Amino acid sequence: MNSDCDNTMATGHACCPPRRDFLGKIATLGAAALLPTELMAAAKPYRIDVHHHIVPPAYMAEIATRRAGAAAPWTPEMSIAEMDKSGIRKSVLSLIQPGVWLGEVEQGRRLARDTNDYGAKLAHDYPGRFGLFATIPLPDTEGSLKEIEYGLDVLKADGIGLMTSYGKKWLGDASFAPVWEELNRRKAVVYTHPLAPECCRNLLTDVTVGAIEYATDTTRTIASLAFSGTAARYPDIRWIFSHAGGTMPFLLSRFTREEATMEERERHLPKGVLHELKKFYYDTAQANHSGALDALTRLIPVPQILYGTDFPFRDGAEVNAGLAAYRFKAKDLRAIERDNALRLMPGLK
Repeated sequence: MNSDCDNTMATGHACCPPRRDFLGKIATLGAAALLPTELMAAAKPYRIDVHHHIVPPAYMAEIATRRAGAAAPWTPEMSIAEMDKSGIRKSVLSLIQPGVWLGEVEQGRRLARDTNDYGAKLAHDYPGRFGLFATIPLPDTEGSLKEIEYGLDVLKADGIGLMTSYGKKWLGDASFAPVWEELNRRKAVVYTHPLAPECCRNLLTDVTVGAIEYATDTTRTIASLAFSGTAARYPDIRWIFSHAGGTMPFLLSRFTREEATMEERERHLPKGVLHELKKFYYDTAQANHSGALDALTRLIPVPQILYGTDFPFRDGAEVNAGLAAYRFKAKDLRAIERDNALRLMPGLK
């Protein structure tokens, strides 16, 4: 700014705006950073939500007695209203926990097919608003391979949706190898969502399982994939983990110490545990406060972070406010909110 502007800003000299207008614009820019949800009401939705649940009525009726906790009220119209309010252009749908595997082969196959058809119909009925992570009954290898083919080839799903554990098995279990071989061949995106595993339900009677066990089960399955060698063995699977990876970022020093003491380190982790952790993708659902974002971003590069809300259990306003308050660079925020998802799943365009 030249000296004339320096001397006359308060009086509104022609070479510069009046101080009041100048400060008003700065205040407006600040509000845009702090109040993204409200300001998005007048803007075109652009965000992509990779953590957005469907609650099919028929599914809920069948598994009501098997689910820990009540499902939040949900309808497709509620999803669309929330997306419009929070500036979300497209949401990739995934089934709520506990998923479709309840221990019975025929039931698992039927629930998977019905759920995937339901999600695909929503994508058809609301053009451009929904993608789909097709669910599979993972412990049933034959059923899972058939549903992968149907989900990806017929329904054109954007990826596969899994739970973090099945009974007493986490995703690195050797029994799942045929499924990983097929998903690796397809270079598939695999989204994971936690649940309360059989080992650890009702441990604290005054605390719900979701408060501790969900994030912990995500960490268990990340460890299972890494230390079993599964992640290294099937490098073309693109894994997404909910809630910023659970507690994994906080346990990094324990993970690296575990690696150092492994007898089969060279076979299971030929490039090291950090290499595998940094290849994974992580969403922002329920992890959009400074503590979680500090831990995640010190370990994971921005291109591996995806926008997620956990609707209908949480909403976009919480995520938008948390990301804005963290003061990401504009290009990094845009990458998290949209561009990273498009790079990972080009079909979302």
